[in-house]
Amino acid sequence: MNVLLISPEVPDTFWSFKHALKFIRKRAALPPLGLLTVAAMLPEEWEKRLADLNVTTLKDPDLTWADCAFISGMAIQRKSAKAVIARCKAAGIKVVAGGPLFTTEWEHFLEVDHFVLNEAEVTLPPFLADLAAGRPKRVYTSAEFPDLTRTPAPLWHLANLRRYATMSIQYSRGCPFNCDFCSVTALFGHRPRLKSTDQVIAELDSLYRAGWRRGVFFVDDNLIGNQRRLKAELLPALTKWRQVRPEITFSTEASINLADDPDLMRMMVAAGFDTVFIGIETPDERCLAECGKVQNRNRDLSENVRRIQCSGLQVQGGFIVGFDHDSESVFKRQFDFIQHSGIVTAMVGMLQAVPGTRLFRRLEAEGRLLGKTSGDNVDGTTNIVPHPGGMSLQKLHTGYRNLLRQLYAPKHYYGRVRKLLHDYRLPQIKPPLRLSNIMAFLRSVFHLGVLGRERFQYWKLLAWTCVRRPAHLPLAVTLAVYGHHFRKIAEDRHR
Repeated sequence: MNVLLISPEVPDTFWSFKHALKFIRKRAALPPLGLLTVAAMLPEEWEKRLADLNVTTLKDPDLTWADCAFISGMAIQRKSAKAVIARCKAAGIKVVAGGPLFTTEWEHFLEVDHFVLNEAEVTLPPFLADLAAGRPKRVYTSAEFPDLTRTPAPLWHLANLRRYATMSIQYSRGCPFNCDFCSVTALFGHRPRLKSTDQVIAELDSLYRAGWRRGVFFVDDNLIGNQRRLKAELLPALTKWRQVRPEITFSTEASINLADDPDLMRMMVAAGFDTVFIGIETPDERCLAECGKVQNRNRDLSENVRRIQCSGLQVQGGFIVGFDHDSESVFKRQFDFIQHSGIVTAMVGMLQAVPGTRLFRRLEAEGRLLGKTSGDNVDGTTNIVPHPGGMSLQKLHTGYRNLLRQLYAPKHYYGRVRKLLHDYRLPQIKPPLRLSNIMAFLRSVFHLGVLGRERFQYWKLLAWTCVRRPAHLPLAVTLAVYGHHFRKIAEDRHR
C-alpha cells in the first residue's frame, strides 16, 4: 500500500507567520505533527510520503504513485482540504480523513471514502483491521480518551525539516478547565493525559539526531494541567537534556495560574522555555464569568502577566471581543490592557461558536448561530447573532477593525516591545548566534529600517535596546519582524 499523507494549506493568518518567515527563508512555522504521528501508527510495510502543502505543492507523480490519501486538518484549512479531496478523487485515489476539521464536520465532505475521527490511537486500529479484511466502514468514531503512553513517536524522516521554523512535540492532551467557547475539553477531556518523560526525551533525541537545532513548540493546550508530574518528572529531565543542547529552546501554552507558582516558572525557564501563550480573553469580570473562565477571575491579570515575563517567559496573549456582556467600551479596555501589560503578540479575535462546545450548544438552543466558524482567529468574522441587549453586529465589526489597527500601528506595537524588553529577564543559557540570524537582521534593516513605513520606530527600538537592554537585541529584531507580519495581516484583512 502506498499512502500519501496530505496536510492542506493554511492561508495567510495571524499564526501562519508567512510574512515573517521570509526573513529567515522558511516555508512554514510548524510541521503537521498529527499526520506524522498517524504515519507511525500505519503498518510498517506500507510506503509513506508526506505532502505538506504549506511547504510544497501536490504533484501529479505523487497522486499517480499513491493508492490512498490520508488527509488531516483544522477548520482554517477547510477550503484547501476540499480542493485536495477533489483532486484525489479525480485521480482515482481513496481518501481517508481525520483530525479536528473532519471530527466536527465530516457530514459535509461527501467525497471522502473513510473517516477516522477523534483520537487515532482508538479509531485507527479498527479501521486498519477492517481494511485488511476487505470490509472497511465509512465512519470510525469513539468517545474514549486513549492512554498516551501508547502513542508512537512521529516519523520525522518524512518531513523536510529545513523548511520549517520550529518543530512541534506533544506531552499531554486535555485541560482541567472548561471555558465554554473552547473545543479542547470537548475533543480531549478534562483530565490531562500525559506521555511518559522517557517518551518525550526519546522524541527530542530523534529530532536532534535528525539535525534539528532550533526551537521546539510543545503543542499542549495547557502544559501545566498536571503540575505535579510536570515539576517532578518532565522539567528536571528537560533541564538535564538541554545542558548539552543549549541551542534548543521551548515554547508552549498554559493557563494564567502559572503566575501563582514562582517555582514552576523558575523550573520552566531552567528547562529552556522562553515563551508561553496564555488565553487571557478579556479584563471584564462579567465576560469571564459568562464564558466560565474561572482561572482568570478575581485576579490582577496585568500584574500576573508582568510576573511571568519578569521570570523569563515571554507572554503571548489570546483576547476575545463579542461576549454578550461586552459594551462598546470593550475595545478601549482591551487596547489599554494589552499596551499596559506589554503583550507584544496579542491575538484578538471575535467570539466564534465552535461545534461541540458548550457555547455552541447554548447558542444553537437560542437560535443565535449564523453557520460555520471560519477557523481564522483574526479575520473579523463571527457565526454568532449578537445578544439583543448588546452591541449591534456593525458596531462590533467597526470596533474590532479599529482595535486591530491601533494595536499593530508601529507606534503602539513598538511601544509594547520596549515594555516587554524592560520587564523580560533573559535566560542564562542562550542559543548561539547563527549566520541565518545575521542574514535575517540584515533583511530587517532593508525591509523595515529602509523601506518600511515603521522605519522611525524600528531604529528607535534598536537604539533604545542597544543602550538599555543590549543583550535583548536579537529578541528586539525578532519582534520587529513579527510586527511586520501582524501589521500585514491586520491591514490586508481590515482595509
